[in-house]
Amino acid sequence: MQNVFRLAAPALAAIFMSAASVAADRAFVTVNGVAIKQDVADIFIAQAVATGQPDDAQLQQNVREELVRRELMYQAATRAGVDKRPDVAAQVDAATRHWMAQADAARQAIVARAYAEDYLKQHPVTDAQLRKTYDAYRARGGNTEYKLRHIVVATDAEARAVIARLNKGEKFADLASLSIDASTRGSGGDLGWAGPARFAKPFGDALAGIKKGRYSAAPVRTEFGYHVIAVEDTRPLKVPSFNELKPMLQKEAEAGVIDAMLAQQRAAATIR
Repeated sequence: MQNVFRLAAPALAAIFMSAASVAADRAFVTVNGVAIKQDVADIFIAQAVATGQPDDAQLQQNVREELVRRELMYQAATRAGVDKRPDVAAQVDAATRHWMAQADAARQAIVARAYAEDYLKQHPVTDAQLRKTYDAYRARGGNTEYKLRHIVVATDAEARAVIARLNKGEKFADLASLSIDASTRGSGGDLGWAGPARFAKPFGDALAGIKKGRYSAAPVRTEFGYHVIAVEDTRPLKVPSFNELKPMLQKEAEAGVIDAMLAQQRAAATIR
């Protein structure tokens, strides 16, 4: 679902939606008998509003003046035949293709978004489903939060060598310089406070077996390597309530529904 929504730049979508909401034949201003349509003005207004300008009388006047200046310059240029020059015509053609592509992308995103919204109405995520997901997160997270350090190396033998050096009295923070985790190596392997659910399952599962002030007696293997884990402190885990997490759970579940639907569409599609 996120991928569908990401197709549309908010400002661009707002511009096209705003332009489509007015009568196309209504003139905003006329210059030498040439009417500049309201939908053109709305594009400029939407662009200005997207940058934080208030949609007030001053903005309307500023847009009016800008469109008048542009039209006067354009009329002078066409009288001089500038629009017929090959280099200018080529630029116009390239710009037209560019804006047409953006218009197509905006239209596609609006239609796809509407379809996704309709699909979710027809395949709603229930509170029971959300509660089940919450309970699973809750069960995995446990009731304890841990203040951790770790050292991760490439092989079991290297991890056991680190444990042997710790057993001889070397400091954990000093040995963290051996870690292949660049994000924590410089801070002595510090991972801060976290619950088990934050980590890969073997890592999270191992925490309950390590006493406060101690480190893992054996390496803990994950997809990232072989970890030696130190538990510096523990405290009760503060878990957000179901209602507090429900909006996030709802978005994740709806994204899963859309992803499953797209997987079916992809399986049946011809993609080259």
